[in-house]
Amino acid sequence: EVRLPTRLRAVLDAGFDVRTPGRFCLRAYIDIGLYTWYSMHMTRLDQAFAALADPTRRGIVAHLARGEASVSELVGRFSLTQPTISSHLKVLESAGLISRRKEAQLRPCKLVPERLKTVTDWLEQVQETWEANYQRLDMLLIGLQRQQKQERKK
Repeated sequence: EVRLPTRLRAVLDAGFDVRTPGRFCLRAYIDIGLYTWYSMHMTRLDQAFAALADPTRRGIVAHLARGEASVSELVGRFSLTQPTISSHLKVLESAGLISRRKEAQLRPCKLVPERLKTVTDWLEQVQETWEANYQRLDMLLIGLQRQQKQERKK
């Protein structure tokens, strides 16, 4: 199940019926709103996963989870050139995973935990789905085992 903003979920839970003449437009609006919200959510998620697909960028994110770091610190940590680190930082910044600010001649980077929460929320949803699937499979297996035991007794 998609986690929706509270207000949108409340409107959807109100039980608007497409067949009710006065509410058809509202229902169409809700569907468009839901689609727009979901597509924006998935675009952000796609950007985050694309940015995290590279092991160096994942390493940068892990390093920034400990605190802010300058580009020069990251260059020393990853033994890469400054332009290479900067290009990785641009990808992470465009995905919204990090932010940079100007401080004199430095541009310290810091993690944006809210964007990472988007990724973890999605992963939790997938995990919940798979756990539910495994539970149903376990119940089916238990049912089949009971059925086999009953057939053997006959």
